[in-house]
Amino acid sequence: MTEQSRREVTGRVTEVFVGHRELLFSVVYNILGSVADTEDVLQETWLSWAARTGRGDVEQVENPRAYLVRIAVNQALARRAEIDRRRETYVGQWLPEPVIAALGDTSGGSDAADPAVRADSASMALLVVLETLTPAERAVFVLHEVFGFAHTEIADMLGRSPAAVRQLAHRAREHVRARRPRCHADPRLRREVTERFLAAALGGDLEALLEVLAPNVTLWTDGGGKGPATSLQPIHGRVSVAHTLLAVAANVGSLDVRYRRVNGDPSAVLFDSGFPLAVLVLDLVPGGRQVCGVYSVTNPDKLARIHCP
Repeated sequence: MTEQSRREVTGRVTEVFVGHRELLFSVVYNILGSVADTEDVLQETWLSWAARTGRGDVEQVENPRAYLVRIAVNQALARRAEIDRRRETYVGQWLPEPVIAALGDTSGGSDAADPAVRADSASMALLVVLETLTPAERAVFVLHEVFGFAHTEIADMLGRSPAAVRQLAHRAREHVRARRPRCHADPRLRREVTERFLAAALGGDLEALLEVLAPNVTLWTDGGGKGPATSLQPIHGRVSVAHTLLAVAANVGSLDVRYRRVNGDPSAVLFDSGFPLAVLVLDLVPGGRQVCGVYSVTNPDKLARIHCP
């Protein structure tokens, strides 16, 4: 093969991979919940793809999209075991690493100057529920329910029978539905409630905060032992959550609040002297205006990709 031919082959191989990278990132992130691990999986997927096609046989891969997704999903499942081991020694609660985008950016482009980060991601609340599934159930749920792959396609990707995949899909779907009803709040309503919530919490207004919180609200905080976190366990109930939030707010100085899209939902990023302090995501009662879930990520390792514009 001449040098010119080699360059042409490399260009085709790279073009096909880059054309599917956004999809691969979204699929893997939804399985892992970690941007850093997702990037590692994509690097491994690229190396496998380049080794398979670098000799000029790109055209021999009948369906590059399915081929790349299969490689990425199986790499992600292998990485899942490593993540689970890390979580055994993780300090406090664990929440997914947030994917941040500008509110007006419907394509999901990150304001963290990282073109790989996209917001075709399950919501923070759904990702927390997915953590309770087995790795295989989660992979099937993500591929079928989020990205619309057929059971037969997933069976080929995972090396399982279509019947086994349908069974996994049924178990995962029932598990998720039992813990999270299908409901997606209007983005404008979510932004409005987030603003009211922050005004009450940062302003020390207990009455207003109690009004915006649902009676059965739960507060999750992830500091990873490095950032501020209110509790090692979730806090339940309107009064307990409100008093906890006000106590935390009383101990922080003036914060710069920027509204961003986090995992596809309008949310807030709190900056302290130009550095990200917390990502705050609210989950609303289905069909209502009250907050049933508060997700606060303060682990600096999970905020490292966020920059204050």
